[in-house]
Amino acid sequence: MTNRPTGDRESSGESALGFDEFIAILVAFTTIGGIIFWSFSRKDSGWNFNKVLSPLPIPSANVQPNNLPSPFPTAKSEPNPGSNINTLPSPPDADVVEPDTMQAPIDQVIPRQVLPSPNVAPIESNKTQTPVSFSKGLESSIKSSPLPLVSPAKQKSTIPPPIAFNDVSSDFWAGRFIDALSSRGIIKGFPDYTFRPNQPVNRAEFAAILEQAFEKEGNNSIISFQDVSTKFWATPAINRAINTGFLKGYPNKTFKPEQKISRVQVLVALVSGLNLKEPATPSQILSVYKDAQDIPKYATGKIAAATTNGLVVNYPNSKIFAPNKEATRAEVAAMIHQALVRTGRLERISSQSIVQLSQ
Repeated sequence: MTNRPTGDRESSGESALGFDEFIAILVAFTTIGGIIFWSFSRKDSGWNFNKVLSPLPIPSANVQPNNLPSPFPTAKSEPNPGSNINTLPSPPDADVVEPDTMQAPIDQVIPRQVLPSPNVAPIESNKTQTPVSFSKGLESSIKSSPLPLVSPAKQKSTIPPPIAFNDVSSDFWAGRFIDALSSRGIIKGFPDYTFRPNQPVNRAEFAAILEQAFEKEGNNSIISFQDVSTKFWATPAINRAINTGFLKGYPNKTFKPEQKISRVQVLVALVSGLNLKEPATPSQILSVYKDAQDIPKYATGKIAAATTNGLVVNYPNSKIFAPNKEATRAEVAAMIHQALVRTGRLERISSQSIVQLSQ
């Protein structure tokens, strides 16, 4: 058994604290209690321990030293009232910077565009902006100053090309008259694509051409002729020609639809239907024709009116009227054309066959 020195006793876990250790522990607890009491006794209830414990912020690149003037206009930044002051600091790439973490004075910070955070409620402006209603403004302006009504323009009619008849050459004397009427459906040819320009025209055919050419309104009375049945193909055209004043029947209540119509009868019918005024001295006007003596007495005034209005077309000699000659389809087409020119529906055609009085 080994002998130990009396002063070197083995330490025991049950040994009491020393006086110096007790004093140190007492001082530590007293200090901590004082700090806690001091912190809770402050009037500022917004004390934030997170700020005390948070690490020091890294100076931003947008903060300039105090001794350098800012090249940009200064702006005072205010904290967003919608943000929570107890939240953790924003990430490094955020555009919102807490004012308390800035190392430089606020008036030296370069102004930046602050984008709203998705977790922060937008700031509402105190000023209320009244939206402008364009529809109401337009409606009020229309009511105050009414605009003039504009009627749509009438659509121009498209005239189809004329019918290419096999027996009407390009140099035919009445070719241009025939083309003008055929393109408008006033005259038509035969199933074999012929016009038969030299064929005479009877009274029924002439009535049908008048019905297609003129839009003159007349009464709707039905005249019964002994030689025209109700089922005759030209009965509607004959009734219209009688009611509009172009044609007349004979005294014995006959119309003679198959009778060939003469040149003088064509012109008398046109002058009567258009109500053209007869000149005071018809004989002087009719002296332009070498065969004026062949004109029937009843028709002298009408033919003089037809001459002064440019309705007479003579071929091949414009000085030969040939009043009692049967009118051909080409001659009827030329005279109908001239009557439409007189009413303003067609344009004039230059032709040596048109009789023109010397001025």
